[in-house]
Amino acid sequence: MTTAEPNWDLYRSFLAVLKEGSLSGAARTLALTQPTVGRHIDALEQALGLALFTRSQTGFIPTEAAYELEPYAATLAATSSALLRAASSMGREGEQGIHGTVRITASEVVSVEVLPPLLAKLSRSHPHIQIELAVSNKLENLLRRDADIAIRMTKPEHEALIARRIGNIELGFFAHRSYLKRRGTPLKWEELAGHTLIGVDSETAYTRAMRTRFNAPPHEAHQLRCDNDVVQLAAIRAGVGIGICQAALGQAHGSLVRVLPDQLSIQLDTWLAMHENLRNNPACSAVFSALAAGLSAYVDSQGGLL
Repeated sequence: MTTAEPNWDLYRSFLAVLKEGSLSGAARTLALTQPTVGRHIDALEQALGLALFTRSQTGFIPTEAAYELEPYAATLAATSSALLRAASSMGREGEQGIHGTVRITASEVVSVEVLPPLLAKLSRSHPHIQIELAVSNKLENLLRRDADIAIRMTKPEHEALIARRIGNIELGFFAHRSYLKRRGTPLKWEELAGHTLIGVDSETAYTRAMRTRFNAPPHEAHQLRCDNDVVQLAAIRAGVGIGICQAALGQAHGSLVRVLPDQLSIQLDTWLAMHENLRNNPACSAVFSALAAGLSAYVDSQGGLL
């Protein structure tokens, strides 16, 4: 192991190879040549005194050491990106308005169905703010600065975060009118057993708890199972069967009908969160305020509780 600290470019190549599984894939991602990425991996292994990958005909297989070091390299990547975003908005508020880059993280459904009109309005008000949207149902780490602002369906617990409660987003059963015309509308919970149900493929602790709470049909009773919420919503809209979606989205789609509204109502406690260090960042403050107003209006549209 050398005493010189490895260049950040070496860690960037390490993460790319780890993600892509090959030098060629990493090179395409980084816009580098394959030999350059290969030299980066060799140099990092020499600097650390560790074998990070096993070379094979099918690609680069990560070693246990690579997996152990991955979160530290990811933290470096997040910090580097956060530094550039913060620098982009420093001293850039003037006659032309606020400049800067803000990274938002939100779930799949919120990113696809809720955020676009809010971001369009934001763009009109602040045309010089650039948005990075990280679409994920995972809770991105705001303390590590994986994102600047997060829309979460759970209350942030860390004191270093600025958090604003938006309200409850309601979930319920919905189906397309054509499906109900074809199969009939269930009026009792037990009648769901005779219908095509749409649900998750991989159960989580949360979905199991909800199924137990509402005595819902078992996992295997769902004829269409998919972990992507956007796909589930598309299937409901296409008339595949009965599934769960946000009440505001179901009500906004004229062809969807709510099913068993008195028997299934799930409330998602929705929050907007940002690292407290960004309180005085003009771009982040503007985006946070715009999202808070837009999301509050969205919650109001479906009768959510503020």
